[in-house]
Amino acid sequence: MIIGTQVAGWWLVEAHLPGSGGEPIGVLLHEPDTDALHLRLRRDWDEIAGEEDAEVLRALADDLERKTREMGASALLRLLEDTLSNAIRLSGRREVLAANPERALTRLYREHVPATVLPFRTHLPRYTLRVAAGKFLDNDEVGEEGWEEAPSDLHLTQDLFVAEIVGHSMEPLIPDGSLAIFRAGVTGSRQGRLVLVEDLGAGGTNRYTVKRYRSEKVAGSDGEWRHARIRLESLNPESPSWDLDPDEEKYRIIAEFERVLE
Repeated sequence: MIIGTQVAGWWLVEAHLPGSGGEPIGVLLHEPDTDALHLRLRRDWDEIAGEEDAEVLRALADDLERKTREMGASALLRLLEDTLSNAIRLSGRREVLAANPERALTRLYREHVPATVLPFRTHLPRYTLRVAAGKFLDNDEVGEEGWEEAPSDLHLTQDLFVAEIVGHSMEPLIPDGSLAIFRAGVTGSRQGRLVLVEDLGAGGTNRYTVKRYRSEKVAGSDGEWRHARIRLESLNPESPSWDLDPDEEKYRIIAEFERVLE
């Protein structure tokens, strides 16, 4: 077993509404090492239920999220067994290997809960990095390759998108193969920010990279500030960092990293 990986228990939360044989509405995951309970529920209540039932489901979501924060997992699970109605049920307990409980929860949710895609309300478009560069830098008309449900605490805007990261240079913050959320463009100073960079002289997947942006400026004879050094830093000490020639237009900044989605 991988060091740090634990066997977590998880349950599918189902809503048995009038005329429905059972609709998956969320996932509960129990982290045994800390007795923590992680919860993720759908947000498209108006799409799957009538007005009255949607209000009940919305209230249930708020109540469960509050109790998840306040109570230990064992106490909350006992409470759910005692209080859930025939309309809201838990599946039998299942197990999953979870090195990172939140990411395991997200993966299970994506696999088992068919939430309605509500563009830029609950979901963000997924692009390849090449397509994202075309859309946000060259104003190309492109189609989404899919939609990914965003975290409920993130305010969604049209400049956000999701892309898969390939490589180990930004681990452990951004794991190889993870889905990450980016915001197109970088407003204000780039100093210290994690940015998605396109190398115009490279090809294939090597053309794009995520790095921490560092720069040093000096005042010129005309009084204007200019870059004396631009450095793209890896977070993984085993991966290289490098300097850019400030006067060479070989690189383009596509977007700023927001957070890992999965």
